[in-house]
Amino acid sequence: MSGIRDVVIIGSGPAAALCTARARLKPPLFGSSVFVGGSLTTTTEVENFPGFPDGVDGPVLMETMRAQAEKCGAEMIDDDIVAVDLTGDTKLLTDTTGTVHRAKTVIIATGSGCRKLGLPKEDELSGRGVSWCATCDGFFFKGRDVVVVGGGDTAMEEATFLTRFAASVTVVHRRSTLHASKVTQGRAFADDKIAFAFDSEIAEIKESGGMLAGVVLRDVLTGATRDLDVTGLFIAIGHDPRTELFTGRLALDAEGHVTVDSPATRTSLPGVFAAGDVVDRTYRQAITAAGTGAAAALDAERHLSARTVAGNAPVPAAMPV
Repeated sequence: MSGIRDVVIIGSGPAAALCTARARLKPPLFGSSVFVGGSLTTTTEVENFPGFPDGVDGPVLMETMRAQAEKCGAEMIDDDIVAVDLTGDTKLLTDTTGTVHRAKTVIIATGSGCRKLGLPKEDELSGRGVSWCATCDGFFFKGRDVVVVGGGDTAMEEATFLTRFAASVTVVHRRSTLHASKVTQGRAFADDKIAFAFDSEIAEIKESGGMLAGVVLRDVLTGATRDLDVTGLFIAIGHDPRTELFTGRLALDAEGHVTVDSPATRTSLPGVFAAGDVVDRTYRQAITAAGTGAAAALDAERHLSARTVAGNAPVPAAMPV
């Protein structure tokens, strides 16, 4: 990729890619090992995205949107941006090979990453019984007993999905009630394969022969512990915004989300915009992420138009509708 691009998208923002592509800005989207697919790739059925009356699997929805963006002229680059300098009129973005890409505007759509328990052996046993993605790994637990940690929608979706394969699923939650939506709660409670351990947390992860060999549950009210013989541990306790790349370079809130001039998507630096879960601390839905992605595309196009007018050059055509 040579020259100065009008816009570069960092992350997995198919809506931003689609809308900037339709504005003939030919956007490259950098999103491979770190940002590929975003949270949708670890989501089972999405029921509230317009246009899918029977719902749609998260990975299918993401792939469909990416294909649509590519058809309109977006370029999907299988690489990550690992360093940025966003201060000047020309933004400098360095990829994993050390190549520096230059852009007039940048849209940040790096999403969020799965939160961890912070226990010993958690990372060591990743892929060896510990997982953050039921849709990715559930198949490998046919006929086994597994545990899901969490009390939100994601945890209930993971638990329900896992019943397709697992012999039993135990949901572990630190509180006495779930905070998932009534719909996802109802599905989980109605499933005979799902049991609940309320007011409980994972105190220890057991390992044998390099594989998960069980967990120790602790009652948060009494402190009492008990062993749970499982070979699968699925962690669904929330997400943290993926903003490590922008710490100290952009204004972030206390939780690490990029702050924007809402309802616009402008960040603390001119020419830099942000959308999706990296910004959203309230809704975190596929449809709201797509909406802010489209808004970021519009904001980036208007910023480019303003730069062109300031330079006394012809104003480009408006974004088609």
